Amino acid sequence: MSMTLRNFGNTGLRVSALGFGGSHIGGDDITNSDAANILHSAIDLGINLIDTARSYDLSEERIGLALGARRKEIILSTKIGYGIAGFTDWTAEIISAGITEALRLLRTDYLDIVHLHSCPLHTLKNSGVAEELQREVQSGRIRIAAYAGDNEEVEWAAASGLFGSVQCSINICDQRPISHTLPTAMEKQLGVIAKRPLGNAPWNRAAKPKGGTTLQNWERFHEMGMHDWGLDWADVALRFTAFTPGVHSCIVGTRNRDHLKANAEAVQRGPLDAELVARIRDTFQTHGTDWKSGI
Repeated sequence: MSMTLRNFGNTGLRVSALGFGGSHIGGDDITNSDAANILHSAIDLGINLIDTARSYDLSEERIGLALGARRKEIILSTKIGYGIAGFTDWTAEIISAGITEALRLLRTDYLDIVHLHSCPLHTLKNSGVAEELQREVQSGRIRIAAYAGDNEEVEWAAASGLFGSVQCSINICDQRPISHTLPTAMEKQLGVIAKRPLGNAPWNRAAKPKGGTTLQNWERFHEMGMHDWGLDWADVALRFTAFTPGVHSCIVGTRNRDHLKANAEAVQRGPLDAELVARIRDTFQTHGTDWKSGI
């Protein structure tokens, strides 16, 4: 399969329109072998962006074990800022320590994209962590300083001039960044990774889920009446996000190779009909003028 590649802002990288999210391969309920199989399947489908995080349990370690021999084929993205023994979260010191640990676990001597992972706005502005990440770019240990988060935080990060890329939620139930973040990102030529492009798949749940973004997106999906539209939402939702102007890659996590292949095939079908995109946008804007990302 020939996967679409896109220039990642002005960073010099080219990323696959579909990326692989590493959160699903970090738990104890999957083996190293199974994780390696799905990772290799992703690369074989033309996916070159592999995204993970410090908080995804064994994900970084498993990616490092599986993909050492294919390092030159992939763009490694991770997220840091917390969870290193002996260091205080969200300090300049833990940024350097977090990169060192990520390099060790991922078994590489450089990282392509490193995100500050959802720290609050006052921390982002005042703690020196963004500036420390910039110093790591200058040192050559990382290529792109990035921010991953939502709402006012990612909007500030996109405008700040401190980052080369951002990552945020963009999906049919969470369209705030399309008007609040992407215009700035495009103006500044930032790379943009869209997380949660399927929005927790609310069309797959007959009963109301318990909480978190799964509940939020289920409620929004039903409030907007999308459950009655009669569409193949797995296809529509992914293509909606993947072809939103300003998005370079959308990351989906899975352990199922059939799902992975179906996602790749959906992206390769190209943009949705313009009238359907307009309907999705208009419906959200009618209902969700005050809807923020996440909970």
